[in-house]
Amino acid sequence: MFKEVIDEGSRFSSENLQLVTFELSGEEFGVDIMQVSEIIPVPRITRIPQAPACIKGLINLRGKILVVIDLNKRLEFSSKETNSLSRIIIVEVKDTVLGMLVNSVKEIMSLPFSSIQQPPEMIKSKINAEYLKGVGKMGSRLIILLNLARVLGEEEIEELSELSFPEEIALTE
Repeated sequence: MFKEVIDEGSRFSSENLQLVTFELSGEEFGVDIMQVSEIIPVPRITRIPQAPACIKGLINLRGKILVVIDLNKRLEFSSKETNSLSRIIIVEVKDTVLGMLVNSVKEIMSLPFSSIQQPPEMIKSKINAEYLKGVGKMGSRLIILLNLARVLGEEEIEELSELSFPEEIALTE
């Protein structure tokens, strides 16, 4: 039933969804592991003048310049100071590679499709409903499943792809 909603081009076992779970403002979120390329400690982030509040800045990841989004700010949660538990999750959204700043990464887990439900109306009012794929139950835990393609709109993804530069760009352009 819910499997079709989750499967928007992701690969998964026939019974489970593989997730990377992380914390934002005391809540647990998850994203499809197939969208995650790596998880890194927070390096030095270069701020971008006049960038939207949710854009934390730019990082240099092995010669490639990537935009970092502060998910707390994007989801309109109270922002926390970066600390030793903070991580950047490197993801690919519609052919654009970017970093998502989160408070901490919890675990990589396998969540049975049977334990995923549509988000209740109360959660939909707290977070823009289009950002959500569903809510997973794992014992007493509730994991909010994010739809990364919708957390950022089409225009924003296009703008972010223009801010990210491959290492081959010549300085004379």
